[in-house]
Amino acid sequence: MWPRPVEAVIFDMDGLLVDTERVLFEVMVEVGPDFGVAVDLELFQMLIGLPLAGSTAILKERYGAGFPMQDFLAAVGKKGRAINEAGVLLKAGVIELLDHLDALGLPRAVCTSSSHETVQRNLGGHGLLERFDAIVARGDYEKGKPDPEPFLKAASLIGADPRSCLALEDSHNGVRAACAAGMMTIMVPDMLDVTEEMRGLALRVEESLHQVRDLLTAAWAGPRP
Repeated sequence: MWPRPVEAVIFDMDGLLVDTERVLFEVMVEVGPDFGVAVDLELFQMLIGLPLAGSTAILKERYGAGFPMQDFLAAVGKKGRAINEAGVLLKAGVIELLDHLDALGLPRAVCTSSSHETVQRNLGGHGLLERFDAIVARGDYEKGKPDPEPFLKAASLIGADPRSCLALEDSHNGVRAACAAGMMTIMVPDMLDVTEEMRGLALRVEESLHQVRDLLTAAWAGPRP
């Protein structure tokens, strides 16, 4: 199924490696009434995969220019951190896929819209930081997803040709960004439906990282010597 040999893997984080998006939605629903607003699933889905500036722009449009955005985000962040520090859950198949990439000798990077602090907390808590060759997070690029810049930066840091990279994403904007970077892309959905656009862009849509590991086991061509 691979149009080219897979020589590196680029991972999104939230909703793909760690089950943080569902937690964030529940926190926003809980905190919203304290600020006189209701956060519904449709609104939250619009925020998934966007950089912070893009998310706040959508919230401002929905709630108005007078909405106390910074206070709202601070309250959401505080409650979300408290929950995640108690133990953010890994998504199914993460360890098994990383073990398989070790066996194949494939370099890998994280490419996320979250901050480095969040990456340190969410992946460091599971001892996973050292299992990635590079981390690209908010502040490392000017244009966030769906722009390809974050993925191109990640490929550059691990010395990989973007066209030889497999990108793993759960969000629509992430899939758009990875495909715009020229990467072979697999969508592993979390809180977003798989649209016809996604099926047209992605190489495949898989239920979990277990299936991605199986695909690499069956069809991986390996890096060129």
